[in-house]
Amino acid sequence: MLMIVVCSSILVRGQEQQEQEEDEFSEDSKVNTNIAIPLSVPLNPIARFVNFGWGVTIGAGYNLSRRNALIGEFMYNRLAISSAALAPLRLALHSRDLSGSGNLYAITANYRYELRGHKMGVYFIGGGGFYYRNANLSREVVTGTATTCTREWLFWGFSCTNGTVSSDQTLANAAVGSFGANGGIGITAKVAEPRYRFYIEARYHYAPATLINTQLIPITFGVRF
Repeated sequence: MLMIVVCSSILVRGQEQQEQEEDEFSEDSKVNTNIAIPLSVPLNPIARFVNFGWGVTIGAGYNLSRRNALIGEFMYNRLAISSAALAPLRLALHSRDLSGSGNLYAITANYRYELRGHKMGVYFIGGGGFYYRNANLSREVVTGTATTCTREWLFWGFSCTNGTVSSDQTLANAAVGSFGANGGIGITAKVAEPRYRFYIEARYHYAPATLINTQLIPITFGVRF
């Protein structure tokens, strides 16, 4: 009986050790991928025109070691246009039916430094890339004369001269693209199979523009594998 107990104990310990070694081997894969949903909080100056954003983030990269990794990511955010951004245009048209939408696309290359335990982990991430932002109106807007120029008109791509919006412009959309940078922190929790980790991340993104910079903090919920 004693021999059976001892043998069983040895077998259990051997199995646990093997499972732990398999977990560590699986998590030490050289390839990393991730998919997530970002919920973005705009910062000034773009916060005057956009309430919030949501979308998707996907990425893939190479693990240099257990702590260091290089990651390429694509992020898309659907931007909710604020009423303040539309107010001057609605006033000029004498119509409240005008609406608008916006989008932000970003392709970035990033470095991640991670302190990872068996169950939980924390990491720091930062990098840079190209950011493209556009804004669209539900219908064309034609400018008249003597309309005071404000940042709302500039946000939609209209040009101004001597403090007034240039007349006879017809616009329904505007776009701006530039290189920018990002940096943030996240936490991970191991779930399901060895390589699957749930993560929550807060990252600051900044992309300069001639008139209105892109600045926002996506709070991202996703899975790494």
